[in-house]
Amino acid sequence: MHHHNKIARLALAVCVIAAPAAAAPAFAQSTDAWTGGHVGVYLGRASSPDDGGDRFLFDTNLDGTYDDTVRTAAGADAFSPGFCNGAAQGPTPDTGCSSNFGGAEWGLRGGYDWQAGQWVFGVLGEIGKVDIRDAVSAYSTTPAFYTMTRKIDTMGAIRGRAGFAFGAESENLVYLTAGFARARVQNRFATSNAANSFDGNGSHNANGYQYGIGYERLLTENLSLGLEYLMTSLDDDDYRVRTGPGSAPATNPFLIVDPRGTDMRRSDTDFDFDTVRATLSLRF
Repeated sequence: MHHHNKIARLALAVCVIAAPAAAAPAFAQSTDAWTGGHVGVYLGRASSPDDGGDRFLFDTNLDGTYDDTVRTAAGADAFSPGFCNGAAQGPTPDTGCSSNFGGAEWGLRGGYDWQAGQWVFGVLGEIGKVDIRDAVSAYSTTPAFYTMTRKIDTMGAIRGRAGFAFGAESENLVYLTAGFARARVQNRFATSNAANSFDGNGSHNANGYQYGIGYERLLTENLSLGLEYLMTSLDDDDYRVRTGPGSAPATNPFLIVDPRGTDMRRSDTDFDFDTVRATLSLRF
């Protein structure tokens, strides 16, 4: 899905959640219901990663620029069978490529809100887990497959939020939220190529941002239940795999330009996904 589709979906969510606020009559005297600290939990689900068109990029002369084509001794493109967004099931494209997926997310959060009339402003932090897999595969003419897979270990965020409280006691709140996100990304590499050696640089931290919309309702003076929709974009540009000599001859496509080997990375450096979650907070 493209960025403009996300914006359209966000706009629709704004309309759906904000409609009750627009219909609610203005109350004569605002309360201070939302001012104070809060701690809580969230539980939801992440979408499949938004990574259409992802593929492998190659640096055959090890100059740090990934704009090369791996070629056979005869000069043909060694990766002419192509690429797929997912995990290869075999050495050739006709064996299939499993889709990427999103799963459950859960974690802890806390923050502080200030209410001024009907307007509420706040800051919050959270840390949790996201079950999401984002793989890309390449097929060589050997034939062989090569798959890079990334998953999120833990993810934290610090966001601000601004919203509008409504209801007889300001018990309802609709808000927009945006801020900084940071995740520990686990990287894995798999291949059916048994001739070359492969050395990846493992897990790393990825920084990015989040934005979204939410609705929260005070069930009691000290307990609130909410629904939140977030878009997350992480800049994941650190993972590299060096394809070395191993037991391969000097005519191996990965070794022809530089006998030390070829570096590989994925083309999509943005780890993008959406989440929808329920929140439960204790307010004080």
